[in-house]
Amino acid sequence: MNVHDKHKPLTWWEKTYLPGVLAGLWLTTRHFVRNMFAHTLRALGMDVKWLGSVTIQYPEFIRPLFPRLRTHHRLTKRDDGSPRCVACMMCETVCPAKCIYIIAEEKPDAPDIEKIPKSFDIDLGLCIFCGYCVEACPEDAIRMDTGILEISSYGRKGMMRDMQTMLALEPKSKRYVEFDDEGDVVSEPFVEDLD
Repeated sequence: MNVHDKHKPLTWWEKTYLPGVLAGLWLTTRHFVRNMFAHTLRALGMDVKWLGSVTIQYPEFIRPLFPRLRTHHRLTKRDDGSPRCVACMMCETVCPAKCIYIIAEEKPDAPDIEKIPKSFDIDLGLCIFCGYCVEACPEDAIRMDTGILEISSYGRKGMMRDMQTMLALEPKSKRYVEFDDEGDVVSEPFVEDLD
């Protein structure tokens, strides 16, 4: 695109916005006809490779999740129940949204661990769920595999997650799609409850 085309004045036909409206109607109609055709053929018993758009009744049925999907954060624990985090500040440093807040303290009773987090907070209202914190962690202390997508609150303070909350979370493996070695889907769960 030429730089000068960006500031080109609209023609009379473009000022009516009819080209944009007609293009949007054409796109919507094309998708409707294609979906209706696929659903009609399938209702008549014909084998159709393309299934068409499907509506999932959300509160009753939850869509299956793929294993690489980044969901709510959780902190992993050591065998003794303490957080695996060594407060290296790598996740806080690499976070593009600056939503991770860590305060470190010394751990004198363990000779192999220099420091631990005194507090580890994440502001989910700022988080963009990029997964950089998971990739940067050298101790595999933070993961995004809980399967929790329903993150909402009435205020900004409700979007803050502290260390104790994230340590209590466990991954919900029954929500995820399972694949075999060839990459084919083994099981595709539809969970009827939110637990």
